Amino acid sequence: MTAISPLQSIHKKGLFGNHYKKNELDLLNISEVKDLTIVQIVEHRRSKVQSNSVRIDGLEFSLQNSKVSSNKETRILWSGPNTWLVISEKENIVEIIEEMCNSENFAVTDISHSRAVIQIKGLQAKEILKKGCPLNFNEFEKNNCAGTVFHGINIVVDFVDNNPNTFNLLTLRSFGESFYHHITDAALEFGYVGV
Repeated sequence: MTAISPLQSIHKKGLFGNHYKKNELDLLNISEVKDLTIVQIVEHRRSKVQSNSVRIDGLEFSLQNSKVSSNKETRILWSGPNTWLVISEKENIVEIIEEMCNSENFAVTDISHSRAVIQIKGLQAKEILKKGCPLNFNEFEKNNCAGTVFHGINIVVDFVDNNPNTFNLLTLRSFGESFYHHITDAALEFGYVGV
């Protein structure tokens, strides 16, 4: 059985908004990120394992708030005290996590199918987020993450790259369509490419 992506019926490809006489390379790109595995890991209060000694795909859990550990295929986001989100393109990441994080010390929950992930990329990406989000994006840097709201919808912002600015935005699947419309409406001013 093939999973239906949260935005399959509404995400449109093409040029939208104020794109007239602009170089397509200068426009924002908005896309749905599919085929990710998203796993929440919570360290039990009475865990006998030091969380900074655990390695998932060669990455350690960040103990500093709002920081991300990453490599080419996997990102580990600090989500709260003793809580992390592992986001990966690797097909066997769940097995790797379960091998490293046993149930005596960690609660491991696959939340992949309950999330919609939108990626915005381009020079004005921060400006789009400033329109509906209370975070100070002037101080937000590559490999920072934060739980916040965008027009009243709970999201997780993951700053993936700064050349160009690239953000992965995670929200509950049930809010995916509303969130997508808010993001694309905010992007019309600058013009964007649906990828």
